[in-house]
Amino acid sequence: MKTAFYSILLVFLSVCLIFSILFTWRPELIRVVRYQIPDAETYKAYPQTVIHPSDTAFHFIKGATNRNDLDTIHVLDGKKRLLTFNEYLKAGKVSLFMVIRNDSIIYQHFAPGYSDSTLTTLFSVAKTMVSVMLGQALEQGKIKSLGDRLVQYVPELKSNPAFDHITLKNLLDMKSGLKFEDTNGSYIHAFLSDEARFYYTDDIKKELLKVELDHTPGSVYKYESIDAFLLTWALENATGEKISQYFEDNVWKRIGTEYTASWGLDHENGLANTASRFQCTAVDLAKIGRLYLHQGLYNGHQIVPEEWVDRSLHLKGEIPATAKGWQKTAHHYLWWIPQEGENGDFAAEGMLGQRLYMDPLTHTIIVEFAAGGAGDYPYRKVSRYLSGLPFTYPQ
Repeated sequence: MKTAFYSILLVFLSVCLIFSILFTWRPELIRVVRYQIPDAETYKAYPQTVIHPSDTAFHFIKGATNRNDLDTIHVLDGKKRLLTFNEYLKAGKVSLFMVIRNDSIIYQHFAPGYSDSTLTTLFSVAKTMVSVMLGQALEQGKIKSLGDRLVQYVPELKSNPAFDHITLKNLLDMKSGLKFEDTNGSYIHAFLSDEARFYYTDDIKKELLKVELDHTPGSVYKYESIDAFLLTWALENATGEKISQYFEDNVWKRIGTEYTASWGLDHENGLANTASRFQCTAVDLAKIGRLYLHQGLYNGHQIVPEEWVDRSLHLKGEIPATAKGWQKTAHHYLWWIPQEGENGDFAAEGMLGQRLYMDPLTHTIIVEFAAGGAGDYPYRKVSRYLSGLPFTYPQ
């Protein structure tokens, strides 16, 4: 009995020692174990910096009736099942679905506890906000050219040769060539992944300094959070402002927002997690969409350069690095741009079903917040249906 007891104790102590070494080497793994896959509340575990709204809010018109007939149309989900829209919302654990057409809110769905003014974390929709700010910094001359090398703006990275030839355009295209392991694969792989490390670290810059080069910059597309972090670091150095202040002054306060937003930081006064920790309300997120539907113009003022909006939403002959889904969506300038069929629509997308979708053809904005998302791409069908236009899924 004693031998068995001591054997078990030895195994237990060995495991404790391994985890002690592991957590000392990678302290963020404690938070990985605690929180695992981030949800709508995980951002609260980190310091926040508040983004103040406009002095004068813009208000969408609320339609006299809710277009509940939308609930009965059929859409495809990610498993290629044809569901009624109401079933689709339930399958995706959708917290909020809002449709705005011609500045009028014509459909709203809210789960219990949600409204159009509920602050919600948007995950990778945050990356699109970086694209918005980059266009402004270029217009202001803070950033000279997308062809500039990253180290011109972030000399702190010169100690690592992996960054020598990376340009800002490489980062915007997610073709930095930097090594980055996502969470796909086994539980252990996800546990030790770079995605988990950068989401849960309390010092993003420190981790960025260690990154290695995997491919020649500009040669291989790979969706990765670190490219957004590096663009943010460059923007902060170029503008001399924290990204939260720059965003407030140049975007949030200038588009008629009604509520505060926030950026989650890695630590107090640290770098904002611009890959996945931006929080705002649905009604204000829609105003980002409205801004781009109006080619960067708000209330007679050019907030984002029209030329930048145009470059962001059209490939301009560039060969797309992605062709996601039946709509063959390209990832371009940190927006998602469908290429199939009668297109022109565009979206910002985040994990677990966070979406901001715009359709210039029908003057439609759609905001979706979810706890899972049912997949596929119902937004174009919803937009065309509510505008009285025909739509058929490709065979």
